[in-house]
Parts: sequence; C-alpha cells; structure tokens
Amino acid sequence: MSDMDRNFLKKPINLYLSADHDCSYLPDRQANSLFVDPERELTAEIYSELIQQGFRRSGSYIYTPYCKKCQECTPVRLNVQNFLLSRSQKRCKNKNKLITIEEKSPLYDAEHYQMYADYVRSRHAGGGMDEPDDDKYLEFLTSKWSETAFFEMREEGQLLGVAVTDIVDDGLSAVYTFFNPADEYKSRSLGVFSVLWQVEEAQRRGLQWLYLGYWIKDCQKMSYKENYQPLEYYYNHSWHDAPLSLL
Repeated sequence: MSDMDRNFLKKPINLYLSADHDCSYLPDRQANSLFVDPERELTAEIYSELIQQGFRRSGSYIYTPYCKKCQECTPVRLNVQNFLLSRSQKRCKNKNKLITIEEKSPLYDAEHYQMYADYVRSRHAGGGMDEPDDDKYLEFLTSKWSETAFFEMREEGQLLGVAVTDIVDDGLSAVYTFFNPADEYKSRSLGVFSVLWQVEEAQRRGLQWLYLGYWIKDCQKMSYKENYQPLEYYYNHSWHDAPLSLL
C-alpha cells in the first residue's frame, strides 16, 4: 500500500498493488495493476484529475497498469482540436452518414444488453468475457460517481451500436463500445465510426481531449489507437508527443 498526495486532492488517496496475474494482452507475461482504494469516496471531479495522470476506470474501480518488468501499456489521449481525418476514416464516415446518435442515461436497456452479449461472445471468445451476465453488465460499464453517457447509434430505427463514454473536465473518455457483430456490418467499421463521432462530440463541447485508454504496440487489439493523430502518450509522470519506445 502507498499514499498518493496530489495538490488537487483534499486528502491522500491510498493505492494498492495487485498480485501477479497473467497479462490479458501479451502472452507469457505477468501483470500488475495499481488501483485506488475501493473504500475511498470518489467523485467525477477526482476522476477528472486522475485520468490526467494515466488512470482509467473499470466499473467503479480506478486503476493503472504497474507491471514490475514491463511498460508496454501506455495511456493515450487524442487532441481533438488538431485531429485530421485520414482517407480511410473519411470513407468510414461516408459509409455511416445515415447513422443518428442519441444520448441515453446509463441505465439497463434490454436491447442494449442483448447487443452487448452478442458482441462479447463474437469478439472475445475464450477471453473470459464471452459469458456475459446481465447483473454485472452495468457494473462493468458504469459507476455511481462518474458522469457517463450511453451514445446510441441507430440507422432507420435499427440499433447498430452503443458508445459508453465518460465526460471529464477536459475531455471525453471512451470507456467501451459494442456494436452489431454480424458479418454484414464488418465493412462499416462501426468501432472506427464510434471513435470519430466521439472526436466530433468533444469538439462540439469545446473540449480538448478524447482519452482512448491504453496503447500497446505489440497487441493488435490495442495498437490501432495510433491511427488517430495527434496522439499523446503518458509516461514518466507527464504527457509526450511520442511513445517511450521511440526515444
């Protein structure tokens, strides 16, 4: 156990280091996480400060990777005010130009849950997430203290996906996106479209950042975040324009 005493906090926050466990992203590696005391009373304001220090939330738990022999998990954020679309991203937007987005409260919705269950069974088979539980669904995606929205994507009334997004002081945080995993929608790149829309939503709100979680160079599921530029990388207690591996 250790104490983190930041000027922006009224009192220190206790941090706990997890036991060694198998890494979810890189084979044959052991991982550890540093997480905020689950007994600490949290607020959206506190989280807004912690996310600027490289932390993320999963449900009500706030954590950051803190592995003993590895620094591959790097927090990243996108400067939305300077973002420029690539050609492929422009094509993605055009393919999905008929999609409408509506903000919903972070409450249980049977239609949302069924799509979430279909998505995790399709995309995370054998990874520990492929047995969804409707009792734990909202525990994973929401918390009692965060300012969270479910952005519902529909086309001609049909639900295509949901982007779960936290609103923090200086930006938006892309928590999780799930969408229709059917083969007929693969060419639509709905995950890419979700990120592009969240960029635009941050711009509309006059915010600077879209927090994208952790970038891992050698993990395909996490390295795609480099496709969104200009990206900033958090290490050595500050944000940088390039990853540590290039220095």
